[in-house]
Amino acid sequence: MEFKEHAFWLRSPGEGEIRPVTVPLPGAGEVLVRTLYSGISRGTETLVFRGRVPVSQYRAMRAPFQEGEFPGPVKYGYLNVGVVEQGPPDLLGRTVFCLYPHQTRYVVPAGAVTPVPEAVPPGRAVLAGTVETAVNALWDAAPLIGDRIAVVGAGMVGCCVARLLAQIPGVRVQLVDVDAGRAAVAEALGVDFAAPEQAAAECDLVVHASASEAGLARSLELLADEGTVLELSWYGDRRVSVPLGEAFHSRRLVVRSSQVGAVAAARRSRRTFADRMALALRLLADDAFDALITGECAFWELPEAMPRIARGEPSGLCLRVVYDPASGGTQADLPGG
Repeated sequence: MEFKEHAFWLRSPGEGEIRPVTVPLPGAGEVLVRTLYSGISRGTETLVFRGRVPVSQYRAMRAPFQEGEFPGPVKYGYLNVGVVEQGPPDLLGRTVFCLYPHQTRYVVPAGAVTPVPEAVPPGRAVLAGTVETAVNALWDAAPLIGDRIAVVGAGMVGCCVARLLAQIPGVRVQLVDVDAGRAAVAEALGVDFAAPEQAAAECDLVVHASASEAGLARSLELLADEGTVLELSWYGDRRVSVPLGEAFHSRRLVVRSSQVGAVAAARRSRRTFADRMALALRLLADDAFDALITGECAFWELPEAMPRIARGEPSGLCLRVVYDPASGGTQADLPGG
């Protein structure tokens, strides 16, 4: 047996639509989830929407429950919070996070969802995937007590990294961005803010998340001798020039990549993907993360909202997508409901 729901699809680069989808009843070891909220990352997800995923990265950039293929048609997304309507007794009625695209209801293996702690509001839990990226980055970077650190790029990932760093004793954290409006977000996160030209230098670590060539160059300039830039930006199909001349070698600087697709090597033998996600959700008990949700739209508005988001109109951080209980079928419409 099966029933009808709705999902947001990228029809072709720059064009999205709501499509009817067929959802099966959950089998043994599966859950049926009714979506409450999903979130849109203005980084990776907008690159996908614009069709900027390089052919060489089609496989690496697949979302866990993606349907279709790049550049489109494709159903893509990975920040989803919902309620388990059918499934194992220990999950029934629980609010859960899942790396699932924008869809009104869906069925996945029970192991693919992570319960949201009671201390975390469901509307904030859409940030779990981004906080998970920040956790992995800090496992890669291994900051120390008292470090001088800059986070260049006050997008969703940069802001999450800055907030986590701010809780390490003695660390000097400065959030750096060309948008002066992000100063208010930095204040809410409990960190200093600076424009690139005013940022404090002599950093032990710089986390770069601006996805810009200028931001990467400035990150290198902010390092102390033998310091490290942890590169979190994903540039899609753009080529990026890195200034490796001048004093790069004599100062023994390091540029290191980090990507959430694998658990950081420093924890890989002792932490699973599930452990990392559960940790990210526990960290979201912190009210400061509410500053990262800067807008909302209804699920049905996504075809009109996504082109504006991809153009940066308006600027902001996470756009939260709100699902009305009547977005898909009601519980009474479900077989057995």
